Amino acid sequence: MTERARDGEYDDWLDAIESDDAYYLACSNGHGWLPPRRVCPDCGSRELTAEQLPVAGEIGTHTTVQVATPQFEDDAPYVTAIAAFGPVSVTGLVRGIDPADVEVGMTVGIEVGERATTGDRAVVFRPR
Repeated sequence: MTERARDGEYDDWLDAIESDDAYYLACSNGHGWLPPRRVCPDCGSRELTAEQLPVAGEIGTHTTVQVATPQFEDDAPYVTAIAAFGPVSVTGLVRGIDPADVEVGMTVGIEVGERATTGDRAVVFRPR
């Protein structure tokens, strides 16, 4: 496979997760967002600070993909979930558990893994 070009702040954020320094951006009104952000979409504040992402999140919704597009065919079946980590929602792949056992409300940790089909890095959740 060919090496993919870095995707600026997204790859910087993945690097931070890998080094146990995961963060989100927050404004003084308590709104949280994942980078890249320059302005808070809720209140318009331009004063954003990097805050430590909680080590555990809670799955709010998920779906299991049984038949994937060619770009992800070697990954199937896989679970994509949205988990709340404090004030931010993060989308990632759930691993380390049978897809049928993934549940809303499940507590997960965050890490960086690899897509089986492409070798690209991806956000991964594992049950805690």
